Amino acid sequence: MAATLAACTGKGDAAANTSGGVLTVFAAASLKTSFTELAEMFEARHPGTTVTLSFAGSADLATQINQGAPADVFASADTRNMEELQETGLVDGEPQIFATNTLAIAVPPGNPAGIRSFADLAKTGTRLVQCARQVPCGAAAATIEQQTGIDLNPVSEENSVTDVLGKVVSAEADAGLVYVTDLKSAAGRVEGVAFPEAAGAVNSYPAAVLSNTKNSANARAFLELIGSPEGQQVLSDAGFGPGSP
Repeated sequence: MAATLAACTGKGDAAANTSGGVLTVFAAASLKTSFTELAEMFEARHPGTTVTLSFAGSADLATQINQGAPADVFASADTRNMEELQETGLVDGEPQIFATNTLAIAVPPGNPAGIRSFADLAKTGTRLVQCARQVPCGAAAATIEQQTGIDLNPVSEENSVTDVLGKVVSAEADAGLVYVTDLKSAAGRVEGVAFPEAAGAVNSYPAAVLSNTKNSANARAFLELIGSPEGQQVLSDAGFGPGSP
């Protein structure tokens, strides 16, 4: 993986050519824990560089970039939003898949609604919260609905997976469709219910340097860190699956 990202971002050691300044990274909300750690690691290795992180739903971030928001790196929770930026010429080079993620069900401690399966989410009276369909976690849920023939009727659709998780944590919902990584980050505040149908909608996470970057060297070095053994370990510890070999 490190070799793949290095090849994409230019041969040689990009880190050797970095020159400080501010590096702005737009990243999917589900990456908050791992990218916060990676940013700290990057700053320690690149004195004089400050990494500014902006987390939100991938669709919202892509819209902001399309509207001219200044950013150097974009890391999406799906390929569709990245492809839309490629079509408008806002991506520099070929994006690389650096991680994968799958859905799981988050329930309040004790699972008071007795949710045991994906089908249980469709039971009458279940207060289900999920991502809106334009958000990667919502698109994955829609894929599973189509594959299983189970129609979900959420009481709320959110613009990011962290908002879904928040409603389960606050007991405003009986269940929420989130990523396995969110369950790990919220351990002790929610319980998780795995379901086999999730394997039919695995989300691939691409990252890329943006064409309007003013800090190209640091942007490329950050991608190299994501793909390095150290970066992949951080992502693995957060519960992500590996990216493309």
